[in-house]
Amino acid sequence: MSFRTFDHPLTASVIALLTACAATGCASHPPPAELLDARAAYVRIESGPASQLKPDRVHEAKVALDKAERAYADDPSTQETKDIAYLALRDAERAEVEAREAKAAKDKVQAEKQLASLTQTQLSQTREQLASASDRLNSERAMREAAEKRASEAMEKLAAAGNSVKQESRGTVITIPGNVLFASGKSVLLPGAQAKLNAVADVLKGQTDRDIIVEGHTDSQGSDAGNLQLSQARAQAVRDYLTLRGVSANRVRAEGVGEGKPIADNKTPEGRANNRRVEIIVSGGAGKTTMDRTPSTMDTPYPAGPKPASGGASSTDIKK
Repeated sequence: MSFRTFDHPLTASVIALLTACAATGCASHPPPAELLDARAAYVRIESGPASQLKPDRVHEAKVALDKAERAYADDPSTQETKDIAYLALRDAERAEVEAREAKAAKDKVQAEKQLASLTQTQLSQTREQLASASDRLNSERAMREAAEKRASEAMEKLAAAGNSVKQESRGTVITIPGNVLFASGKSVLLPGAQAKLNAVADVLKGQTDRDIIVEGHTDSQGSDAGNLQLSQARAQAVRDYLTLRGVSANRVRAEGVGEGKPIADNKTPEGRANNRRVEIIVSGGAGKTTMDRTPSTMDTPYPAGPKPASGGASSTDIKK
């Protein structure tokens, strides 16, 4: 029988031991699992980073494996052969673990060197970038605070001019009585309404980051459908005028509410007059101060209540 010449030390050792095993008849006994695992572990460390980082441990593992191979060749079926093979496996695994630890330590040293190699110029650039970012944040904060202050002052000016301006959870609510804006039963703005809405438009033009809802409201006189249609038409008329005065059309929408959200008792002429109104809601509010120029009776919504019988309205009642 003839064999090729192999340069790999493990391969040569295994062939030699297999030859000896064939001569002694151990081929009838397959290698134990411990020996197979030890062989695989040694091949792994011999071809991996352990051969560079822990060559001494790799050599110890080879010596242990050779011993296990000889034990298998001499007496393949004994427990002692399995124990020797297990020790060879443990030596290979120890070499693999120590190689991983050595690589981690090496990587850490390299990372620390790279960190230490940062030049003073790089550090200075980093500080400048941080300072620039801080300046931008401070500038943006100052601009936001200034905008909020202007918005608050504008709303206070509206309130001082006799408008109802309230800060609610839904935003800043500007309330304009219906009889100031429209004739009875109509949705065309009165000439005097323009001066009132001009002041409102001047304020809203500065609220570029807020959405605006124009709500039309009526009292409970008349039919539900008629009231809803009239309130929608009035809200649309106010919305159109505000956009004509420069308020962004994309930020304003009109909603007719009809008689569904009364703020006063519809049983009295005064209550019905309060319920006939247009509300302009600026989302998120403007400023931090609650400015309430309305009577306390307008703070709590009233139920719509039953409609009076035909002819039951007072002759002094101001109509829609």
